[in-house]
Amino acid sequence: MTDADIAAAALKVIDREGIGAMSMRTVAQELGTGTMSLYRYVNGRDDIEKLVVERVLVAVDTSLPANAQWRARITMIAERIRDAVGTHSEVVSLVMWYHHSSPTVKRCTEVFLRALTDAGFHGKTRVIALRTLIAFVNGMLVSQHYGPLPGPETVVLARMKDPEFPLMAETARDAQRVTSLEEFRKGLAVVVDGIEAMLEK
Repeated sequence: MTDADIAAAALKVIDREGIGAMSMRTVAQELGTGTMSLYRYVNGRDDIEKLVVERVLVAVDTSLPANAQWRARITMIAERIRDAVGTHSEVVSLVMWYHHSSPTVKRCTEVFLRALTDAGFHGKTRVIALRTLIAFVNGMLVSQHYGPLPGPETVVLARMKDPEFPLMAETARDAQRVTSLEEFRKGLAVVVDGIEAMLEK
């Protein structure tokens, strides 16, 4: 049994039944082995969760065209992260939790930092730019998983007749015409525009 086997089995459980259903017992069952036998390969659930994060994020290709401008590099990596995690949306919380220990997340962060450095960011300004970028990507992954547009919550708000919240209802109706990809791309462009403006100050 390999790490890849364990990660694949755990991901099947998560995709089928949700993150809450993933345990040493359910993963062992998926692998057709006993729970105690699984402990010969991992120390516990935390180890499996880390393997799952890498299994999902390994799809993120951090290679980029040599002549790509810094904005394009940031956009490409951010969208690749979204695509990889979006395919297994139940893993969003794990990516947030284990980002500091994931080799793939570190590689993505290095790409972001190289792009920012090439653009002229250094010191505290680069820290703020990176943190802002990561906050957007992480926040959008969570938002699109737990409250997607258009989703049932948006439908409820769009039908709202409460006179106290007319703009919320109107905005929700508009939101029903926004795809998740459009939301991500245009939101990211706004964030990168803001980051770029920091260079002018």
